[in-house]
Amino acid sequence: MPGFWNSTAMRDESALFIRQEGADNTQVSLLFDPLQVISVTSSSGEARYAAGRDYALVPGTNVLSAPPGSAIPVKRAAELTAPVGSQPYDLRRRDGRAEILFGAGHEYHDMQVLVTYTHAPGQWLGPIPRFAGERLPNTLRMLRASEPVRLVIFGDSISAGCNASKWAGAPPFRPFYGEAFADNLRVAYGSAISFANLSVGGTTSAWGVQEIGQVIAERPDLVVLAFGMNDGTGGCPVGDYGGNLQAQMAAVRGARPEAEFILVASMLPNPDWHVADIARLFEYRDALLALGAAGEGAAVADLTSVWAELHRRKDPLSITGNGVNHPNDFGHALYAQVASALLIE
Repeated sequence: MPGFWNSTAMRDESALFIRQEGADNTQVSLLFDPLQVISVTSSSGEARYAAGRDYALVPGTNVLSAPPGSAIPVKRAAELTAPVGSQPYDLRRRDGRAEILFGAGHEYHDMQVLVTYTHAPGQWLGPIPRFAGERLPNTLRMLRASEPVRLVIFGDSISAGCNASKWAGAPPFRPFYGEAFADNLRVAYGSAISFANLSVGGTTSAWGVQEIGQVIAERPDLVVLAFGMNDGTGGCPVGDYGGNLQAQMAAVRGARPEAEFILVASMLPNPDWHVADIARLFEYRDALLALGAAGEGAAVADLTSVWAELHRRKDPLSITGNGVNHPNDFGHALYAQVASALLIE
């Protein structure tokens, strides 16, 4: 799973075609300007769409167009909203007139398509993840010696795997980012990577402090700490958030001095959600960068900045798993790629 920022081929980029009122064709933006579209398929991979009949690339752009009669699933904007108060959660849009449609399982997966294409290099203008072996020397030494590594994932619903197709029980059953990250390390180094996923949906960094004993009990070599989404929508002050992550790290190091950490700066929620606080999540990212820079043994996987660039180029509903605050398969793959780049040159 090579980093997309280093490649000239994009594999299975997700897109959701939304028809605007009064429009004949439906258009969707891709991350890069394609040189050649290799395939457009359903997210399950079970349907393959035909160029010319089902879609066309608008020449010289990053835009795909679906004409009338296309077999590609096309949704009207009204179909992606719900009446206020009609869903289990408060998902009001910023205009207050409706709620963002919530997908508890594979609803968005079923509406999205996957696009594979080639493109010219140098189009990614966001952050480029860098190898951080010097920040994680113990883990790197074990990997290079093909020694077994005990990995623990500890975070909220994103890290629990929510809305990955394997979690949702939908084809093609792709894993959440933690499992893909462990697989990448196995392939790159030949190490036996065992991992425990202790993540729980709806949790915050404060919960992580209370439950950090679960992580210690696993005797980890490498811990992925991935909180922030729920802290941000709940209004947790940045000082408290940073302190909670620091407390988790200190507790693990007290029992496992050689343990190292990947600190995940969370993806961004749908900016149309009325409680989405994008600026606060960037403050959390900065707090994690400060913790990572404070000493050896920690590195930051900056998904916050990656997601900001994704949202600049694509509709958030094209890369969402639930409409609001979870990644889809494509998003989980990006999580895995960014984490893997820290330990795989």
